[in-house]
Order: sequence, then C-alpha cells, then structure tokens
Amino acid sequence: VEQDDLAAHTSSASTKLIHGGLRYLEHGELRLVRESLAERERLLAIAPHIVKPLRFVLPYVDGLRPRWLLRLGLFVYDHAGGRERLAASASSRLAGTALGEPLRAELTDGFEYSDCWVEDSRLVVLNALDAAERGAAIMTQTRVMQAQAAGGLWTVNCERRATGRQFAMRARTLVNATGAWVNDLLTRLDIEHRQQLRLVKGSHLVLRRQFAGEHAYLLQSPDQRVVFAIPFEQDYTLLGTTDVPFSGDPSQVTIDSSECDYLLTCVNRFFRHAVTPADIVTSYSGVRPLFDDGSGGAAQQVSRDYHLELQHGPGGAAVLTVYGGKITTYRRLAEAALPMLLRQLGQEEGGWTAGEALPGGDFPDADLQRFTAHAQARWPAMPPNLIRRLARLYGTRMARIIGDARRLEDLGACFGSDLTVAEVRYLVESEWARCAEDILRRRTRLGLALPASAVDQLQDAVTQLLR
Repeated sequence: VEQDDLAAHTSSASTKLIHGGLRYLEHGELRLVRESLAERERLLAIAPHIVKPLRFVLPYVDGLRPRWLLRLGLFVYDHAGGRERLAASASSRLAGTALGEPLRAELTDGFEYSDCWVEDSRLVVLNALDAAERGAAIMTQTRVMQAQAAGGLWTVNCERRATGRQFAMRARTLVNATGAWVNDLLTRLDIEHRQQLRLVKGSHLVLRRQFAGEHAYLLQSPDQRVVFAIPFEQDYTLLGTTDVPFSGDPSQVTIDSSECDYLLTCVNRFFRHAVTPADIVTSYSGVRPLFDDGSGGAAQQVSRDYHLELQHGPGGAAVLTVYGGKITTYRRLAEAALPMLLRQLGQEEGGWTAGEALPGGDFPDADLQRFTAHAQARWPAMPPNLIRRLARLYGTRMARIIGDARRLEDLGACFGSDLTVAEVRYLVESEWARCAEDILRRRTRLGLALPASAVDQLQDAVTQLLR
C-alpha cells in the first residue's frame, strides 16, 4: 500500500548510486561498507539493465585528506566487498589528460575508483513488479488511514486517493516501511514509537553538461563532506548532495538558496570554468529518514545503516518498522526483515533474491552492450537511440513494448524523444503509471526532454488508457 506513486519521494531523489560509501570508512562503519560493496556486485548481476559501472575521479587537494588516507581508504574499498566485475582503484595523473581537462590547473593528480550508477526509481518499480508476479497486490495512490489490532489480526482501513473510496483489509502482520512517515504511521496504528528519526534533506542540481566523457568526479569539501558530479541523461551533469536537518512536511521539500550556493561553491573549487545559476536546468530534493541512535553529531555523520523494530498491538498482532537504510543495501535489509516476519507466521524460508534477476535483467552474462546489439539486430528499422533507451530501462521486457512492430510508426503516436503510445500503454498496464509525471519523472526520466505541449498530450493519453 503506497500513498502516492512508487518511489514518489526519497527513493527517486537519491544521487542514483549503488556504492559502498567511501566516506563511511572515516566514521568506522566497516560492516556497512563491506555489506554495501557486496550488494554492489549482486545488483550488477541481477539488474544489469538499470545498474552500470561508473568510474570516479577523486582529485587530490593539498590541505584536505592526506594522500596516505585516500590510498588506505581505496585499498579497503577494493578488497572489503569481494569485488569481481569492477576495475580496481589507481593513482591518476590528471594534468594534460581528458580526466583533468575540466579541472583547475593546480589539480594535477588524484585517484580513480569504481562504483555503480542506478536508475533508482526503476529499481523500486522492478521490485514491485517482481513481487506482483509472485502473488503480491500492489496498491498505489492508496493511503492507510488507521488500523486496529484484535484477536491477533490487523484490520487496516485504506482510502483510494483518486476516488475517496474506503475499504478494509485484514492481515496477520504489517511492515511499516514508510520512510520519513514511519512514526506517523505508528501513531495511526496506536502503537508507541520507541525509536526516533533524524530527517535530513538532500538536494541535487541538474546542470547543463559540464564535462565530456562517461566518468564522474568525487569532490572534497573543506567541511569534510563530498559532492558528486555525474553525467546525467546524456546532456546534463548531476551535482549533489547536501545534508541539511529537516523538520517540515516530507512530501513538500525543495532546494533552498543556501544549498544551491553550497553545491555551486563546491564545484567551482574544482572546475576551471565557473558554473553559475544560469547553468542550472532543474533541481530535486528528498528527505532521508535516518535512524537516530542518540549519538548526536552533524547530519553527515549520522549512520546510513538500518534498524528493524518489531512491536505488537493488542492480541499479539505484529508490526515490523524499518528505520533508516540506504538504497544500496535494500535487498540485505529485506533479507534481515524476512526471518523476523516468518517467525510471526510460524514459517521458515531460505533467502533466494541474491541470485534471481529482477524483471528484464535476465539476459546472458549480464552484458547490456551485447544484449542491446542483439535487440538492434532484431528490430533493425527502429531508431538506435530508442533501442538503447528501452534496453537500459526495460531489458528483456522491451519485447513487450515493441512486439512485432517493425518501424517506429508501428508503435503508435509519438510524444517526443521516441516515447510512443506502445510504451505508455505498457507503463500504465504493467507498471502502475497513473499520470504523465509518473512516466516522465520516475519511469523514463524524459521529463527533461519533452515540451509542455507534449506533456499535456501524454496526460490525455494516460487518462484514456485508464478508462
């Protein structure tokens, strides 16, 4: 039961990285880093269409972290998580190279290391799709109003947001995985929340493309934070993130001027050509619901680890609440939660998700480049850009969109950027898209490319498909 669209909030507002968290080593979180690095390998294998390797450049800055510390951290990063598919870290000469071309002249050397990029909102959708195909009912745009426990069962009262229709469901256990809303939901369940959250806002800027190449940069800040500059949707650079304490409505969160200034100041310490507000195309923000262990400290020092809290309502009905966590370790979090739930149900089951491809990721050797080449050969008259985009978003499921079509025109009207009626129909019928925003911001990320007139046409098409 999801009150908005899948990944409508924090899960689509990440820095879009599957990473070990190089910075977490400074806080002594070796277990979290090791677990994250191991998950990085697994997600590369089970979701190779939406997870891809990304090489990072870390310029050395005299007066910040010393060389020996960076070398040590990268050595641990290379060896702590069973790295198999990704290239090892290395010292790098930047002056006079393509890697150093966008940087200030005094930044002559540094390091390179590997992590992964992920289509974060699609990761959420694919997990929901996988669950649905194994028997789960996915209810989006549906809000839990309240719940009562009696006789070992929950009666959960829900409301469909589009119609206002209310209905009730019964359940032996509940999982409260509502992010920034976890304690609010516990209140609605009439259960005391024993744990606290620290809400931290993270904001990103989407800039006009600031450098060539498919690599990214990790930029150190004097306040001991780091900022990523990452190639984004071909024509843009993604810059983020901030760490700002937040106390407002998590559904209404936007970047403020101080965050914007912070990110621009950081990038301008490194890039030779000044980045100005005129380079900003758009921005997005999300609220991280971090588990508050009571240790205090600055927002960037709060652990990104997860905490699971099992409680019981009247009659023994159980609710498992998820505090904290990061997108990289979502699968391990679920593996930790499942035994706690199964014990409540008197069942046992071994974990299986580590080796099972997510929908669309079941192509040979997890080789997206080879799969894309085969797809181009299968549909030779289709635009190559369309084939590459569909392969990257849907993997083998792209066949459900293209089917027997031979040319772009066979896929129905085009709204721009090769987004056709056939793709929209698939997203509405199979992936719970209910409006143009669901498609443009969280299913395809084509919102940066389509004009307002096309968005209106797309909304009309979605409305027609939903009738």
